[in-house]
Amino acid sequence: MLHWNLNFIISAIAPLLIVILSIVVVLLAVAYATLAERKVMGSMQRRLGPNKVGIYGLLQPLADGGKLLLKETVIPSHANLGLFLLAPILTLIFSLLGWMIIPFNNTTVIFDTPLGILFVLAISSLGIYGVIFSGWAANSKYAFLGSLRSTAQMISYEVVLGLIILTVVFCLGDAPNINQIVISQKAIWYIIPLAPLGIMFFISALAETNRPPFDLPEAESELVAGYFTEHSAMPFAYFFLGEYSSILLISTLTVILFLGGWWTPLGFLLPGSLSSFILGLKVSFIFFTFIWVRATFPRWKYTQLIVICWTSLLPLTLGFITAVPSLLLTCV
Repeated sequence: MLHWNLNFIISAIAPLLIVILSIVVVLLAVAYATLAERKVMGSMQRRLGPNKVGIYGLLQPLADGGKLLLKETVIPSHANLGLFLLAPILTLIFSLLGWMIIPFNNTTVIFDTPLGILFVLAISSLGIYGVIFSGWAANSKYAFLGSLRSTAQMISYEVVLGLIILTVVFCLGDAPNINQIVISQKAIWYIIPLAPLGIMFFISALAETNRPPFDLPEAESELVAGYFTEHSAMPFAYFFLGEYSSILLISTLTVILFLGGWWTPLGFLLPGSLSSFILGLKVSFIFFTFIWVRATFPRWKYTQLIVICWTSLLPLTLGFITAVPSLLLTCV
């Protein structure tokens, strides 16, 4: 009986431990992604970047986290307290939930479901509520305008992202299971036949995550810091972690949808941790491209941001979502 109870306890605790370990790994990756961005930006701008805390500045993310942890949380007297504190927590939770269905290799995934892509789209849509709550609850004009901008931007580009993902699912010809999308790219990565869609997906990913040159909700010269202007200390850290977690998540989705996931260029499947390493290298390349774009292009006007979505990207995506299934049916 004792042996049976012990096995039952282990089987009940094991999934929880896996989830906690995955969250810790993602948060560490987010912390050092911020350091990588500061280092790469420094190199591109002919400066050193963080280099004082630890060897080559490797402990800088821990120092920044400690600073935010020890700071006093200042809450404006006119803010709606409940929603003001709930907004950053929602943003972080929804950004972490998306990692549940990401396959780190051909055998390791937290939650394997036939509708994994739909789960990601649903979670990303719910993440908008954190932005809306933060702008409204702060009772600040800057935060409110930033949340309105961000909401309009995210909803607009989610349409393009969803249609592009649907086109990739058409190529699969099966339920939108993320593992099957990766497996179907053994012979050829989708970035080769669907290169225009891959480029449009990357542009939409920049806008969806509020990254330069589409960082209009956080335009410092106009809106101070956008929807989290009034947040400080740990609530601000939650927004920060949620934003970079979303960037890494959409970089991983880009790799899974268009760059073959854990497959090597010649279609070889490496064992276990090596295939995860291949996936990590590809995600690092996409994240580096995010930084490269930030260092290269100036910020667009907000009207340009919306116009390019509804008059350029959306019509092109609708054209591809019609043409690709037609070509597939013709070839069959």
